[in-house]
Amino acid sequence: MSIWLIGSGLMAQDYMKALKALEAPTTVVGRGAASAKAFEEATGVPVVQGGLDAHIASGAKLPDAAVVSVGVEQLAPTAKALLRAGVRKILLEKPGGVDSAQVREVAALAASLRADVVLGYNRRFYAPVLAARRMIAEDGGPTSFMFEFTEWSHVIATLKKPAEVMANWFLANSSHVVDTAFFLGGAPEKIACFTSGTLDWHPDCAVFAGAGLAKGGAPFSYHANWAAPGRWGVEVLTAKRRYIFRPMEQLHVQEIGSVAVNRVEIDDALDTEFKPGLYLEVRNFLEGRLEDFCTIEEQARRMNVYDTMCGRAAN
Repeated sequence: MSIWLIGSGLMAQDYMKALKALEAPTTVVGRGAASAKAFEEATGVPVVQGGLDAHIASGAKLPDAAVVSVGVEQLAPTAKALLRAGVRKILLEKPGGVDSAQVREVAALAASLRADVVLGYNRRFYAPVLAARRMIAEDGGPTSFMFEFTEWSHVIATLKKPAEVMANWFLANSSHVVDTAFFLGGAPEKIACFTSGTLDWHPDCAVFAGAGLAKGGAPFSYHANWAAPGRWGVEVLTAKRRYIFRPMEQLHVQEIGSVAVNRVEIDDALDTEFKPGLYLEVRNFLEGRLEDFCTIEEQARRMNVYDTMCGRAAN
């Protein structure tokens, strides 16, 4: 299977490491000379410079699939350019667009062309997350779950990101946590959301709280305060155990009838050798095993929920 890897930044380097290990013939397409040089020095793989549009216009043979690893503000335009050129299998970095409108545009185009576009929420493929998913199913499924996506605003405010990315930071970054929670506990079916406060770079709100009901029947709740201390975390409860991801890279379990919280030892060799979750994510994509991915269509359907969580009117 021939692959185009679009982008030559740090995340693209991580993708290239997995693609090389999987022996996937890959052409890397980048824009800037500086990032291309850094990529080539880090990976030993040459970069076709000049950008995607120029590469397509050159008459280059289209690949069997593409991996898109560019800045958040360029995700949707890049995906649409690939789709219009004729690429029908795309692994698109999360969250798929800078806002709900862009995500829906990509989803609509992919649907009209019957293309497979899936998002790179690599936390779905963490060894502890996949292990917990199996254990939760063995327990009879989730009975409730909760999550926190507090961001460190004092750090984020110093980042050199486009204003549109900063204003949509929930989608651009916090959705990593929310997607993992819904992946383990069930997609949201009903939700009530509350917000308060603002930040200079995130005018919609600074504090998030709410609760809802997942499609599988499990009630859930969430909280985040971007103007206070905190950290990411997910907890899923079953009739037998409480599964705790805090930090997100580790699984701890509390058994019923006990107050002890113990870390579950899991074979995470792939998460150690590669960026966590990325090897399995790329391997499953190349093999066409897409059942554990968030599709662009699923993401588009979830935009109303995400907008409501941010205090915006759902469209």
